Amino acid sequence: MNSQDYTNDPSGFVLLSDYVPQIIQEIRYFSTYNFVGERIDGYEEPCAILTAEAARALKSASNELNVMGYRLKIFDAYRPTAAVRQFVFWALEDTDIRMKPYFYPTIDKEETISLGYIAKESSHSRGSTVDLTLLDMATGKEVDMGSPFDYFGELSHPDCRDITDEQYENRMILQRVMVRNGFEPYACEWWHFTLRREPYPNTYFSFPVSSAYLKRGRSGA
Repeated sequence: MNSQDYTNDPSGFVLLSDYVPQIIQEIRYFSTYNFVGERIDGYEEPCAILTAEAARALKSASNELNVMGYRLKIFDAYRPTAAVRQFVFWALEDTDIRMKPYFYPTIDKEETISLGYIAKESSHSRGSTVDLTLLDMATGKEVDMGSPFDYFGELSHPDCRDITDEQYENRMILQRVMVRNGFEPYACEWWHFTLRREPYPNTYFSFPVSSAYLKRGRSGA
């Protein structure tokens, strides 16, 4: 077996909504409101897909947060390798910068790779990484984290103190609960967490984000 494997077999994956039905899903890469500005390759449905192990861990985190008065809102989960290739091409070759004011106003687009915001191989493609935030159940609004999702800049680093104490504490509430439930944070993005004991640490998946494909693949059809 190679140190890294590639496959389109979805048999170890599940729809997150089957495990955490109360989670809010806003799958940004199915929409045009993302740093590229168009729907991303491989996103055929606006649904979150994860390995069964990551979904179970996220269910535990969600239950803990519900008791605290929060709901989870997820922006991305499993990400096909085709999407990763599109991100890298966008960073290195595509001259379109129409979304710069919203997502990377303080850096040049080509820096998104060197600064750690875009990876040539993403942990999301291993199926146990999530991008998410908190929703306040009392107000129905997203909790203020001090920067939006997919903002490329130091303001998004979890330990950034160039934000209010309340915004920093909101980040820490999310991080503490995710860590307690088996996830590891990422130094560049407050919203990004990977299951510590991910089941496929060296395997990258290419199947589309599609509930229909997932069901066909798991049934062997």
